[in-house]
Amino acid sequence: METELPVEPQSLKKLSFKSLKRALDLFAPSHSQFPPPDPESKKIRLSYKLNAEYGSIGSTVAKPSQVKPAVQQVPQASNTLALTGPASSGDPQKGAQNELAVVPSSQPKGPFGSGDASFSGKSTTIIPAHGSSDRNLSTAALMERIPSRWPRPVWRAPWKNYRVISGHLGWVRSVAFDPSNEWFCTGSADRTIKIWDVVTGNLKLTLTGHIEQIRGLAVSKRHTYMFSAGDDKQVKCWDLEQNKVIRSYHGHLSGVYCLALHPNIDILLTGGRDSVCRVWDIRSKMQIHALSGHDNTVCSVFTRPLDPQVVTGSHDSTIKFWDLRYGKTMATLTHHKKSVRAMAQHPIEDCFASASADNIKKFNLPKGEFLHNMLSQQKTIINAMAVNEDGVMVTGGDNGSMWFWDWKSGHNFQQKQTIVQPGSLDSEAGIYATAFDVTGSRLVTCEADKTIKMWKEDENATPETHPLNYKPPKDIRRF
Repeated sequence: METELPVEPQSLKKLSFKSLKRALDLFAPSHSQFPPPDPESKKIRLSYKLNAEYGSIGSTVAKPSQVKPAVQQVPQASNTLALTGPASSGDPQKGAQNELAVVPSSQPKGPFGSGDASFSGKSTTIIPAHGSSDRNLSTAALMERIPSRWPRPVWRAPWKNYRVISGHLGWVRSVAFDPSNEWFCTGSADRTIKIWDVVTGNLKLTLTGHIEQIRGLAVSKRHTYMFSAGDDKQVKCWDLEQNKVIRSYHGHLSGVYCLALHPNIDILLTGGRDSVCRVWDIRSKMQIHALSGHDNTVCSVFTRPLDPQVVTGSHDSTIKFWDLRYGKTMATLTHHKKSVRAMAQHPIEDCFASASADNIKKFNLPKGEFLHNMLSQQKTIINAMAVNEDGVMVTGGDNGSMWFWDWKSGHNFQQKQTIVQPGSLDSEAGIYATAFDVTGSRLVTCEADKTIKMWKEDENATPETHPLNYKPPKDIRRF
């Protein structure tokens, strides 16, 4: 009796790898290439698919060789799919009655862009067969595409940088336009306010007086006054006829981060790191209200003629509506998850947008109903946002990204990355403030590389050179 040789114990994994390698070496010598297509198996596969999809339409399905030409025409412009009736019907007219034709509807393309339709993104119309049996209504290929109800964005020309202004010696933190649209002012971490000519970009005036960086600026439409607020807890009123400070408003316990002027009444609103939005009488320098209720820094504020007349956004991730008459909270919006660093009120419509690191959201006024999120996420801290009358909204991020949005649909139609001026670090690509001029045709951004950049629409762009890349959203995140 022969002694059996000891078998080396091997793991199941090792044995399966050996078997796999042997099979590959036997049957697939060229690993990088796909095996050649087998026409017979393709024919069987196609006939099975046809039977599975369209078997419920007729008693039998036509042979694959007959249906194949019609199926191949699907991606072409004709967009017609004809499925023959029972093959056994001898009368050609009877057979024609049991046919199902899928043809494009009168509209060549759905009103809301190319969705997920089966036929090259075009909407289809179903012409049912007269003598057909119960159809399988769940068949995706024959279901009529319901167009998205989401509003389709209008085409907008991309924006381009046409001027870079340097002159500040520190980060440029704030900007405001003159109501006459002849000049604009910028406040900087070099503790100065500079006034620039809109047309030429030349420096007209430099104002000094703050002892810390200037975080907020506003120019009055009713008087020849300009207001500034800074990290030095000071809020100043400048007379632009004398170019000097004529009033100071004392009361903030820490740095003042934002500033707004009421459109109809001579009052000033300032929000700061002391979590309070203070309401000042411009002439008497008296504090009318201290709107307290936020748990963290008030970093954005805007006012409107009707209630709620004051809206504030805070680092505590909430937005509050205030009753200016009684100094009380009217409503608190808790939709955001991160700090609400920027808000922008639409110049015509009764709605506003708020920006946070998690999302950009749109709300209705005066009730504050949540409308929708913008359709993309910038995925950075958004320091500034502005919107013009044409419905172009721009948001500026901490990483130097500038995104342009269609206000109505929330579609992001352009993404720009700001370029730092020579001599600056790449990490200094950050946008701190942005504003449209009075006409809405020019945009100014204030940046961390100590420059001011001016932007305008590219007049040479057309829908052919810059096509609208838009897909209607499938599921909208409500929060």
